[in-house]
Amino acid sequence: MSPPGDTIEDVIEEKGWSRAELARRTGFTPKHINELLKGRAPLKPITAGRLSRVLGSTPDFWLTREAQYRAALERSRSLKEAAADYPWLRELPVAWMKKRRWIPSRNSRGGQVLDCLEFFGVATVEAWRQRYENPLAAFRASESFDKKQGAVAAWLRKGEVEADLLECEAFNRQSFRATLSEVRRVTNEPEPNIFIPKLQELCAGSGVAVVFAPTPPGCPVSGATRWLTSSKAVLQLSLRYSSNDHLWFTFFHEAAHLLLHGKRLLNLEGIDPRDDSEEIREREANDFARDFLIPPEDAFRLGELASRPKVSKIMVRRFAAGIGLAPGIVVGRMQHEGWLEYSHMNDLKVRYRWPD
Repeated sequence: MSPPGDTIEDVIEEKGWSRAELARRTGFTPKHINELLKGRAPLKPITAGRLSRVLGSTPDFWLTREAQYRAALERSRSLKEAAADYPWLRELPVAWMKKRRWIPSRNSRGGQVLDCLEFFGVATVEAWRQRYENPLAAFRASESFDKKQGAVAAWLRKGEVEADLLECEAFNRQSFRATLSEVRRVTNEPEPNIFIPKLQELCAGSGVAVVFAPTPPGCPVSGATRWLTSSKAVLQLSLRYSSNDHLWFTFFHEAAHLLLHGKRLLNLEGIDPRDDSEEIREREANDFARDFLIPPEDAFRLGELASRPKVSKIMVRRFAAGIGLAPGIVVGRMQHEGWLEYSHMNDLKVRYRWPD
């Protein structure tokens, strides 16, 4: 964008004035007028007032013209500066993010860097590393994981963006614990477009934003929990699940982290933790999910059922109906315990079709 001086030049040319005449009429020095016309001197409110009296229009017009010019200069400077950070984009799944419309499809190097910074809600690459890379260092940095940090960070950020759109009450541990009983009943619904809104509504009432996001290539994560604020938690699930037993076990596993573990922790499912204490927390979350879906007394009866010479699908369906659970989740538990071959009764599981 051209400086306001170009508009000033057009006006005085129409009036047949010289720059010296404009200086005399406005009370500015000829040197200041020259600097103003070239865009080197800022157009301040006092200047806008004098220009409006001498050349017409309003002070706001001239100030807006100046603001637009300075913003254009800043954009140009930012693009040039950001282009130097272009190598950072090799750490991110940029092409995949463009395809999913997480970021715009710009071609300039500086523009792509700025788009990614805006997506992550940070001003610089260094700020990105502090916000996203450092927390991921708590997980084992194998050679393969080093290459995935950008993909994991992008997935986590998408969860934050989606969680910001969900209005939640302040987190209440007792309320959330009670809500899980209602969520357990929702597990019987086979259609994601029906159970996802219901799940989000139930959990939002207790301060938990439940979000789903597809994982970029190189992001092996199935679920995550962390805290946006001291009163709002995020429970994020990927679309890696093909069956209801895996999805709902992961949900209740993540819920356990929010109920049992600290608010400063980032919990990622699918990547090995560096800290052994995290392994203990994982076992606690697994035990919680297992026992919440099928309480120990019901699991004992299920074990007795599985010990019979022949277990039919009808028997499994009846057992599932008796405890208010989908048959596929019961099948998943039986397979996990070794009571049923992994190749048996999989047709009782609900197979989800996630949007592309």
